[in-house]
Amino acid sequence: MRKLQHISVHNFALSNGETTSLGLTYQVFGQALHTAPIVLINHALTGNSNVTGINGWWNDVVGNQNIIDTQKYTILCFNIPGNGFDNKEENLINNYKDFTANDIAKIFEIGLYTLNIDTIHTVIGASLGGGITWHLAVNNPNLFENIVVVASHWKADDWLIANTFIQDNILNNSNRPMEDARTHAMTFYRTATSFNKKFEGQKEAHFYAVENWLQYHGNALKNRFQLSSYKLMNHLLKTIEVAKSHEEFTNKASKIAGHIHLVTINTDGLFLADNNWETYIQLKPKKENLSISEIKSIHGHDAFLIEFEQLSKILKPIFQLSTLKRIGLTKYKQTAS
Repeated sequence: MRKLQHISVHNFALSNGETTSLGLTYQVFGQALHTAPIVLINHALTGNSNVTGINGWWNDVVGNQNIIDTQKYTILCFNIPGNGFDNKEENLINNYKDFTANDIAKIFEIGLYTLNIDTIHTVIGASLGGGITWHLAVNNPNLFENIVVVASHWKADDWLIANTFIQDNILNNSNRPMEDARTHAMTFYRTATSFNKKFEGQKEAHFYAVENWLQYHGNALKNRFQLSSYKLMNHLLKTIEVAKSHEEFTNKASKIAGHIHLVTINTDGLFLADNNWETYIQLKPKKENLSISEIKSIHGHDAFLIEFEQLSKILKPIFQLSTLKRIGLTKYKQTAS
């Protein structure tokens, strides 16, 4: 695993007016910073900065000769503060309701400033990471050449808020908070069709296979994730709110200079596909460089972690060689020499 690096953030003003100091950790993969076009990846709820390599959670997308090629790009990923990836208890966040997705975006902005990054080839985020990506793009309309939002939306809808509310109740009231919250979450990360096709009513010993599978995922998360981290990440989902209305959002998003690529999933039960199509229809008249693609899958929200072939085909035009030439890969090589 690439070395985890640290940035100290002092006296950061949260959206609620409180001030805090915290640590921001990150990893860099592929080419060294400032020697190649930069791809910023924003991780999902239980994800982290380890996007590729040993235990990399997006190895099928990021890596040597993959669609986001580590031979051609610098890949940067920040950890959402409080996600526990640095294994330092003092960096966990217990006052999780004080933070918003926009706060996290602004903390990432401090990280970019600290690293002297003023232009980024592509920012890409899925699920919670996609919401943070929207906030970053609206806050910095001239920073990104490409903005890729996968299985996410610019505003938490009532359905998403309802699910985060149930999750928060489980996390604060259950005797097995991590296991119970995770098993509940798996039922809306996937679909009924996905479950039925995978298990077909099979039994293993005295339990249904689906019960064992859910228990496995609950135990696995408990063993690798902190309770305070889960509470924070779940809470951040419902705070995604680039704008309060479609009109306000359209005005803000139309000012983004880069090409916005929406990637939705037809069976997503968390961030509904209809919301992304409505965004596309309303924004397209005011923003020509806007596109939308849809992953077809029985697997629901988790399809962005399963349907790698479809996702790679969607991303290919963004990361093909001609794009590198257009932004000046030669310039980066000369700077590094």
